[in-house]
Amino acid sequence: MTLHPPVVGHCDELLEALGAFRASAHVTQRWGDRLADVLSGGGRLLAAGNGGSAAQAQHLTAELVGRYRDDRPPFSAIALHADTSSTTAIANDYGVDEVFARQVRAHGREGDVLMLLSTSGASANLLSAADAARAAGVRVWALTGCAPNPLMAGSDESLCVEAPSTATVQEIHLVAVHMICAAFDAALERGARGARTARGAGRAAQRKRR
Repeated sequence: MTLHPPVVGHCDELLEALGAFRASAHVTQRWGDRLADVLSGGGRLLAAGNGGSAAQAQHLTAELVGRYRDDRPPFSAIALHADTSSTTAIANDYGVDEVFARQVRAHGREGDVLMLLSTSGASANLLSAADAARAAGVRVWALTGCAPNPLMAGSDESLCVEAPSTATVQEIHLVAVHMICAAFDAALERGARGARTARGAGRAAQRKRR
């Protein structure tokens, strides 16, 4: 079989971008740890994107409501673009730029997290959502393409993928989603072990007092 340059070239581009993105592992670790604190405390993750980025955002919420690897309790995570009745009604009545912002105002509470995914970092509806989130006390994280970009500037924290094609940026975003989920699950397990240790210490102290 003959491999055409664009096919092999895509793999080479992905490998190069992934190697550079590996240096951002500490950010995905921090985001996973923070999400574990927020969601286990009764908070919520909101997520949104357009096109392929919508699929990646929904992938993230599915991993949290369902599971990533091992069985664990479900957590509250909503992909805003997945509510087609709301998004089309809002677009019709208020304009496309409001499709996510209005839902953030409806669902977001102080201390929640909004994850926005955009290969361009310039989508007007995501920028409006970021503004609405910050006004509501919701923390904004962005996964974008090359820096600098408007969404990066409008978020509390961002991860920017340096890659020449939209496809490669989206593929690295999926890697980032899985890294965040791995960190999330690990943080939950550490918390569960700590709680078990504390309960054991408490029972031992009670036995001594007796």
